[in-house]
Amino acid sequence: MHPAVSVILFTVSSGAGFGLILMAVALSLMGWVPGMGPGHTLVAILIGSVLATIGLLSSTAHLANPKNAWRAFFRFRSSWLSREGVFAVLFYPTVLVYLISLWLARDTGSLAWWGVLFGILTGLLALATVFCTGMIYASLRTIPQWNSALVPANYLLLAISSGTVILTLIAAIQGIELNVLSGLALVLLVIAGLAKLLYYIWIGKPQGPTLNTAMGITRAKIKILESGQSSRSFLNKEFSNQVPAQTVKQMRWVVYLAGFVIPAILMLIVLQTSMMVLTALAVLLLLGGLAIERWLFFVEARHVVNVFYGQ
Repeated sequence: MHPAVSVILFTVSSGAGFGLILMAVALSLMGWVPGMGPGHTLVAILIGSVLATIGLLSSTAHLANPKNAWRAFFRFRSSWLSREGVFAVLFYPTVLVYLISLWLARDTGSLAWWGVLFGILTGLLALATVFCTGMIYASLRTIPQWNSALVPANYLLLAISSGTVILTLIAAIQGIELNVLSGLALVLLVIAGLAKLLYYIWIGKPQGPTLNTAMGITRAKIKILESGQSSRSFLNKEFSNQVPAQTVKQMRWVVYLAGFVIPAILMLIVLQTSMMVLTALAVLLLLGGLAIERWLFFVEARHVVNVFYGQ
């Protein structure tokens, strides 16, 4: 497929934002990070909300008819897109109440019971929104490379790992001890990298319909001599992206180096040295690697309509 820049920005930015919020809420409520008080969590939640909002707003740029977007909210029972929209809308009043509780707890250092409750709801809504985003693609049987539980799993892992790396940078700027955060970021990057490797291995296997399976013929390879139309249409323009295999292979190496390997090495060094500049470099490389990873996610997708054109 031909991915729009807006959908790449949407999935990367909103994923990182919601992942940052989820990890900030979880670590704050569990008290795993020494020195991370309500004021520090407040800053992290605000930055995560900005990233998520940028991503969600950019998602409207690739809508064919934006004025009809409101209709998607009324298909909650059958549409993952509708569920994503509903959870994203519910997220904002919930996170607002949680931010108020964090603001009030700056002096006392402890949240009220209702603050804890809204913190848990905020984290759950962030998690649900990212999961629904992944399920939008995983539910499409017409694209075999997406129709797998590996897709939402990868979306969640990439969101949580990128959010943790960004949270590590925020903590470094605020002067918080980085041992727990950098160690957790390292572990999550390794897990996310392994999950992505599993996905690449899976889509590398032959899958989906072919001309032979469509015709029920197995003894000879069928070829289309003439297309059913005289000129290219929207379908084969939008859903057929002929990127050389060598380019895809090279981009995968870039994804692993920029998105997983180098950030993981930098987090390992930060674990020992707590150098803020290395944390900032890890964030930049990770976001760049995830942008390329998301581009590949769309480029490598093959819609079954390509069978009609003999591709």
